[in-house]
Amino acid sequence: MRDVAASADTRGITVQRVGVKDVHLPVRVRRKGGGFDSVLARIDLGVELPHQFRGTHMSRFVDILFEWGQKPISKSELREMLEEACERLGARRARIDVAFKYFIGKRAPASGSESALDYDCKFEGILDDGDYEFTLGVEVPVTILCPCSKEIARHGAHNQRAVVRARLRYQPEVMMWIEDLVAMLEQQGSAEIFPLLKREDEKWVTEAAYEHPKFVEDVVRDVVAMFRADRRVIWFQVGCESLESIHNHTVYAFQEEDLSSPAGSERQHAPWRAGP
Repeated sequence: MRDVAASADTRGITVQRVGVKDVHLPVRVRRKGGGFDSVLARIDLGVELPHQFRGTHMSRFVDILFEWGQKPISKSELREMLEEACERLGARRARIDVAFKYFIGKRAPASGSESALDYDCKFEGILDDGDYEFTLGVEVPVTILCPCSKEIARHGAHNQRAVVRARLRYQPEVMMWIEDLVAMLEQQGSAEIFPLLKREDEKWVTEAAYEHPKFVEDVVRDVVAMFRADRRVIWFQVGCESLESIHNHTVYAFQEEDLSSPAGSERQHAPWRAGP
């Protein structure tokens, strides 16, 4: 049977990425402390298409993903997956994005009631001529309380749920776990979010937020300072978006920095192409 996809193409154009998107598969994600969780992931996988080929073999992407779906995955396994994709598809470059919900157990601050909170997480892997780059992304809900409202109001202050979004790359020889990154970011809001609260817990989180008022700008600056001080981190993006309780719009702050850059130029010139 003739392989049309592998037939010659004479236009001389290398396509930067071809592949499959929105593949929904159960995958196993390694947990800190051992073991793994089975999660439902939405996966994009693509490779560079050399100029001499008319098309790629799309079914091979699904073959690769299904086979790897039976194994626990983390930073190192994504590299092996991309290496396999490049080998089987004759490509020099490949990228994979794995987005999933990850649940972490939480204990209410006063009653001690136990429950689990879901976090949107993402693994991103890029293989470029043998060089591998891994990015860990998380979205962490927090409570923030407006400092202006607290300053001018006689009775209380408006507060709302906000989302801290972070993407970071870290030193090759270390491992940063989802659980640790979530905990680091939760500390930067006015108060943490809990899925299960008794009355005494509601009192606790309300008062905790009131004692720690923050703008979205405060949250982002605190996260930036934290990442700058962490020798494991080599690049990051962080954004905080507040789902305003007294406005019909949201507000946000955003920062991106390459800590491996000698001059640290990103600290002075924010990349406006990026978003929160």
